[in-house]
Amino acid sequence: MEAYYTKIIESIVVIALYVLIRLVVNKLIHRRITDKLVQKSRTKIIRKTTNFIILAICLIILLVIWGVKHSELAVFVGSVLTVVGVAMFAQWSILSNITSSIIIFFNHSVKIGDDIAIMETKDYEIQGEVMDIGLFFVRLKMSETGEEITLPNNIFIQKTIKKRTDKM
Repeated sequence: MEAYYTKIIESIVVIALYVLIRLVVNKLIHRRITDKLVQKSRTKIIRKTTNFIILAICLIILLVIWGVKHSELAVFVGSVLTVVGVAMFAQWSILSNITSSIIIFFNHSVKIGDDIAIMETKDYEIQGEVMDIGLFFVRLKMSETGEEITLPNNIFIQKTIKKRTDKM
């Protein structure tokens, strides 16, 4: 019976840590959102994704605490990841754009409203104002023509981008 008390206490600690980590991560995301002026729909997706990852890790820890064998857990997780990987392989560009969106959100210095120039080639650049940074695309309003263009996020992070201080 004492073994169950230990497992219950460990489970309570894991659940408390889950709640604490989730609060801290959500506050960090909220701070980053206010810096970047990101749309609410995009922030919901990022919060749901991070909360799901934290929940999955905590559930795995709880399963280990309650005696699920490591080998059985590894086979299950490996099987699920294999099926998801095969399913996502067919949609690699979608997954690439989502991953790029997360990279832009956390690490890129460009934010909505910035006037930028994207270096396409040595002699050609696209100049415009960032109108929106979405889950799949970055929308720009061209400086010269006023037209809107969209760039896939995975292409956006591969290009050399300079922030412009002189507006045309």
